[in-house]
Amino acid sequence: MVVLAASIITKTGKALVSRQFVDMSRIRIEGLLAAFPKLVGIGKQHTYVETENVRYVYQPMEALYLLLVTNKQSNILEDLETLRMLSKLVPEYSESLDEEGICKTAFELIFAFDEVIAIGHKESVTIAQVKQYCEMESHEERLHKLIMQSKINETKDVMKRKASEIDKSKIERNRGDKGGIMSLQSAASSRLENGFGDLSISSGGGGFGSNTGYGSSLDLDSFSTKPKGRPSSAATAPSKGLGMQLGKTQKANQFLESLKAEGEVIVEDVQSVVGQSRGSVPMATDPITITVEEKLNVVLKRDGGVNNLEVQGTLALQILQKEDGFIQVQIESGENKGFQFKTHPNINKDLFSNENLLGLKDPSRPFPAGPTGDALGVGLVKWRMQSAEESLVPLSINCWPSISGGETYVNIEYEASNMFDLHNVMISIPLPALRDPPTVNQADGDWRYDSRRSVVDWTILLIDNSNPSGSMEFVVPKADPSSFFPIEVRFTAAQTFCDIKVTSVVPTKGGAPPKFAYRTQLITDNYQVI
Repeated sequence: MVVLAASIITKTGKALVSRQFVDMSRIRIEGLLAAFPKLVGIGKQHTYVETENVRYVYQPMEALYLLLVTNKQSNILEDLETLRMLSKLVPEYSESLDEEGICKTAFELIFAFDEVIAIGHKESVTIAQVKQYCEMESHEERLHKLIMQSKINETKDVMKRKASEIDKSKIERNRGDKGGIMSLQSAASSRLENGFGDLSISSGGGGFGSNTGYGSSLDLDSFSTKPKGRPSSAATAPSKGLGMQLGKTQKANQFLESLKAEGEVIVEDVQSVVGQSRGSVPMATDPITITVEEKLNVVLKRDGGVNNLEVQGTLALQILQKEDGFIQVQIESGENKGFQFKTHPNINKDLFSNENLLGLKDPSRPFPAGPTGDALGVGLVKWRMQSAEESLVPLSINCWPSISGGETYVNIEYEASNMFDLHNVMISIPLPALRDPPTVNQADGDWRYDSRRSVVDWTILLIDNSNPSGSMEFVVPKADPSSFFPIEVRFTAAQTFCDIKVTSVVPTKGGAPPKFAYRTQLITDNYQVI
């Protein structure tokens, strides 16, 4: 009872995609697939053909055949169920059911076949689960990418400030040069006045006075306002009514041009950039960073109620320099009913229980410094809470598919509690395989249809007291209501379920309390409506 191979072939027997689940030579599988079109009868209603050794279970797909090659002892009903599952998966991954479309997504189809059939036997999976397994989406990967992107953005900000400072220094240098020219002009004018004074005195005493005056005029030439290699002030002075247009007559800074080439928006007015650089403050790097993060796992029932709600939290510490590691962290915590806490093995549990202090068992040792395996740092305390109370759910989703004629109207609504302000909310509704995008009649927020995943992503940037509820309606061709589930939800929040906060950082070797950065965040790890 095994499936030997799952294949997609043309009407002439050309293999486009073939996945073998048992040891089989290439010559044999190609011979089996090439012989299949000759065995298919014309006008017959059955979807299987048996030979002396194998059974072909097939389904026509436009100009192609989706084919299962099994042994004759295989359960035909189970094989038909497997074929039906594969026939639903092929349109999910291939945009067009032709030779070009199948070859373009060959690897994706093979991966999907592997999720449905394992060692020749059908797995108990749904289409949504197969797509989820093939996507292999990782929250840790998304968090790592966000951290890397923030570092890139910070580096670009530093680059912009440095470029502004360079432009500012050039502007100040140009102003200094013009100030030197003006001083030369004033010195020359004073010498000119003295020369004419000498000329008037000597003219009363004899004809040699004119020579003296002429000598003064020669002295004036030595103080000319046109030094070699430098343009005159008249040439560099701007025209009246235009003002100083700094940066317009100078060559554009190559550094800024490179940033523009990367797609960065650069302010063209140099004066405004200089003004910004004066008001900007250099970005400080905190030696100690403490993060409280909670991951939320929620499974809601489509008819109402909570299947599971689980909160997993961590208080993590990240230290840059080893000398800053001789500390203890003072925390405050509320009642926190239902929460189970667990500290790191190196943490002094008595100190934590009695004084709410997080410190090492050996106070002479520092906390680890530098990069760690976790992006948040070293976890000091972890906690967990599990419940089935609907009042603890921060965001409820109601989805109502209704069939009218040949169309399905899908109304989906969210209702948020007043526990948190939710940021970057994304509600992903799966759709059946569609040729055209759905028709959206109404939506609070933004939406996007992902044809590759066959999903409508409904996004709301912020859900707070001003918009605690919202709705969306779209229309698709007639479909099974269960095809719009499971619905996946993602969001973040700046508050956490657990009432815990850091109040201070205490140095163990005395001295002033060190500076530290503190942040809290709530993220969804797995939030579904099934």
